Amino acid sequence: MKVHEYQAKALFREYDIPAPLDVVAHTAAEAEAKAKDMGLPVVIKAQVHAGGRGKAGGVKVVSDAAEVGPTTERILGLTIKDLPVRIVMIAPAVEIKTEVYLSLLVDRGERKAVFIGCADGGVEIEVTAKESPEKILRLEVPGAQLAFLTADSCKEFATKLMGDADLADQTIAVMQKVAKLFVEKDAALIEINPLIVDGDDKVVALDAKMSFDANGLFRHPELEELRDMDSEDADELGAKEKGLSFIRLDGNIGCMVNGAGLAMATMDTIKHFGGDPANFLDVGGSSNPEKVVAAFKLILKDPDVKVMLINIFGGITRCDDIAKGILASLEQIDVPVPIIVRLVGTNEAEGRKLLEGTKLISAETLEGGATKAAELGGAA
Repeated sequence: MKVHEYQAKALFREYDIPAPLDVVAHTAAEAEAKAKDMGLPVVIKAQVHAGGRGKAGGVKVVSDAAEVGPTTERILGLTIKDLPVRIVMIAPAVEIKTEVYLSLLVDRGERKAVFIGCADGGVEIEVTAKESPEKILRLEVPGAQLAFLTADSCKEFATKLMGDADLADQTIAVMQKVAKLFVEKDAALIEINPLIVDGDDKVVALDAKMSFDANGLFRHPELEELRDMDSEDADELGAKEKGLSFIRLDGNIGCMVNGAGLAMATMDTIKHFGGDPANFLDVGGSSNPEKVVAAFKLILKDPDVKVMLINIFGGITRCDDIAKGILASLEQIDVPVPIIVRLVGTNEAEGRKLLEGTKLISAETLEGGATKAAELGGAA
């Protein structure tokens, strides 16, 4: 679950992480009044769950009171990565002597938490990581130690990041508080981009991005209240209501699988053979035909999908139920793309028999199905 920048910064201040005070506005008139009370110059920032706000015109510095309203109006009229801007954050413009990038996330491969830093700042951090990986700093921390992070364990990282002993000490204090916040709120990511040195030589979190492990939200009703449903993917929310786990991706091979682990393995196999998954979709362990129809509709809403791969390993899930759902989908929906089906496990013979005589492409193995999907999807 994501929260807006102003909400993340409020959590920062709750944990004594230095972050400038800010206010929010829903209209140009409200922004004018609040900017006047705050004092110019101010920064007006679109509040959407998306990166690239600055490039999209969603972040503006305003020094003239007459420009606050029109600037806010323009920002509220934006749609950034398919998300309409409904609220802006207004914060005082501050002097920036230096800016760096700092984040804390979970490295599942290492089974540890890891601080990521970059002294060059966070603009195009993904490009820096790819083209100049030597500039990316890492500090791995075992999960059990994260809430008790010591200054000594952070000293080398912070010194390399800031290049100054006093600034490093301030950064260590920020890292310790970020780690405490991360653990106590079941966070999945905390990103400060940028972490700056201001005109008074103070280390300040000028921006804040946070997301939380949805599986831990039952422990945090105060976080659930921060959820902005209008900023979340409507299809992903609708899928959840239907008992489906769905995440949209950027590829062209629609995937329908039962079980999260098998879904991940299916996407990995598709990538291995040169294809590109369009989605993660887990129909669950006790699927029924109605859920399969819903899954079809979700996948086919994406105009980029050129082929579908259905990979079912029947345990609790019955292959004949999946087959009935596929047939019902073909009757109810215009399916303009080829469909590859692999059915293995409980009632697989019955399921395959139901699909005989259709135009579906049968696959005996995951590798065979993924290879065919990559081929039809246009892999090189």
